[in-house]
Amino acid sequence: MYEKELTALLESNGVCACGFADVSDSLPEDVPQNLVYAVSFAYKLSGAIIKTIADRPSIMYFQHYRAVNSKLDLIALEVCRFIEDKGCDAFPIAASQSRPDKKYDGVFSHKTAAVRAGLGFIGKNALLINPEYGPGIRLATVLTDMPLEINRIKYENLCGSCDACVKACPAKAISGKAYTPGMEREDFFDAKACSENMKKYNDIGRGAVCGICMSVCPFTKYHKH
Repeated sequence: MYEKELTALLESNGVCACGFADVSDSLPEDVPQNLVYAVSFAYKLSGAIIKTIADRPSIMYFQHYRAVNSKLDLIALEVCRFIEDKGCDAFPIAASQSRPDKKYDGVFSHKTAAVRAGLGFIGKNALLINPEYGPGIRLATVLTDMPLEINRIKYENLCGSCDACVKACPAKAISGKAYTPGMEREDFFDAKACSENMKKYNDIGRGAVCGICMSVCPFTKYHKH
C-alpha cells in the first residue's frame, strides 16, 4: 500500500537501491517482535574515494564512511516519521552498529534484510554485493509493523572462482569459500581477525575502517569504467 511512497521518499534522499523484506524469523530478542517487516536501503560510496584505498585505508575514506553513515541514519529517521505518521511502529537500525555483548555483531543484520529485499548477494568478503554497485555501498534498515509487499528478487552468488578479496585481505580473514544461504559467517569469514587488523590503522579513524576487500572487488562500481 505504501511501498511506492516509501520508495519515492528513499530515492529523493539519494539512495541507490531499496526494497522490503519479511524478517520475522530473524529478529533479536531485544527488538519488539511485532516489527516483522524491514525497509532496506543502500547509499553508494564515492568511486573516487574508494580509489584512495591501496594497501591500507585513507583518511579520506574514513571521513566519507562516517558521512555516508550519518546520511543513512538521517534517511532512516525520515522513513520512521513517514511510517509513524501512518499509524504504524518504526524502529531505525543505525548504519554503523555494535553490541557490547557480541563484539563483532550488530543489533540487527543489515545484510539479512538487504538480501531478502533483493538488493544483492553475500560475497566471499562477507559484504553485500549489489549487482549495480558491487560492495561499494553502505546499508541501513528500518524495522516496522507496517504491512509491506516484500520483494521476491533473489540473486545467485556471482563470486565464482574470483579470489581478489582473498589475496588482498591483510588480515587473512577471507577463507575463499562461497557463501550459501544459511551458512554461519564464521564458516567463511573471520570477523575477529578483520576487526583486530583494523586496529593497525589507528592513525586512520581510530582503527575503525579498512575497505581493502571492497576496493579490489571487480563488482565495485569504478572498476567498470
